[in-house]
Amino acid sequence: MKKIAGKKKSDDTKIDLTPMLDVVFILLIFFVVTATFLSETSVSAASSDNNNSEPPPPEDDDKKNILFEIGSNNEIILNGNPRPILPNFIRSNIDQLKAENPAASVIIQPDNASDVSALVMIMDAARQAGMANISIVEPN
Repeated sequence: MKKIAGKKKSDDTKIDLTPMLDVVFILLIFFVVTATFLSETSVSAASSDNNNSEPPPPEDDDKKNILFEIGSNNEIILNGNPRPILPNFIRSNIDQLKAENPAASVIIQPDNASDVSALVMIMDAARQAGMANISIVEPN
């Protein structure tokens, strides 16, 4: 056997990637088909179709609910007080009324022309204060 100087024997050991790509595409198709997609739901703040019930009547004098009314220009009225409260003081008012009556519930009565942002602001403050029962009722 003679070895030729300067020439190297070429190896024909190339890796065929076609089967691996087939497996990757099959896995991709499998995961896309079996994936579950989340659907977002929305809440209507003041819908006349969904809720035709009146606010619950107070059961006892010592169990008073915390009533927030949202006016058409987004002013927030607490428990029928003629002076609107500022959004910065919603949480402190809820904390104070919850301390007076721990069994109270928060009832929010938005106007049809009010923004949802005011409703969400009150709901967030009530949840941060630890209120368990938050209800939204229709305006009269």
